[in-house]
Amino acid sequence: MKKGKLIIFSAPSGAGKTTIVRRILQSGIPFEFSVSATSRSPRKGETHGRDYYFLSPADFRKKIENGDFLEWEEVYKNQYYGTLKEDVERIRNKGINVLFDIDVVGGLNLKNIFGDEALAIFVMPPSVEELENRLRKRNTETPESLEKRLGKAKDELEFAGKFDKVIINDDLETAVEQTVEIIKKFIENE
Repeated sequence: MKKGKLIIFSAPSGAGKTTIVRRILQSGIPFEFSVSATSRSPRKGETHGRDYYFLSPADFRKKIENGDFLEWEEVYKNQYYGTLKEDVERIRNKGINVLFDIDVVGGLNLKNIFGDEALAIFVMPPSVEELENRLRKRNTETPESLEKRLGKAKDELEFAGKFDKVIINDDLETAVEQTVEIIKKFIENE
């Protein structure tokens, strides 16, 4: 059986990546979502195993030592994110395509590991100002964490050119349509 391909979505926080990914998952394209591991605490409404695998920082570091991750990053102090090898292989070995919603560095790391088997898509906000507006509307950030996220976002925007495709999320419907078209072409291309 042929292994599934990898579709990687990365973007700065607030660009609309997760919203687009949720829409893609409902598009009828055969995917299974790769659930990332994190050492941060769950937000309201998040479920272990569905949104993330929530691990303590100590458990996360133990999995790093054991080589259990394809990629991982300490995004903020003691706040790790990573992709578990066994989760990705379980999906791919069924011949199912794997969909990732992952930070920019992690996305590029996966692209480097899997090469042509992976399609790396960068979701770009229409502007830094709009990105800030979106983050403020979430009401999930303190002034300090908002500044930290905006600083990181500005750095991440510099990486857009390293991705296979860039989608500007100015209009959600248009962004979803463009993304579905790009993914279908990639999956159909043997």
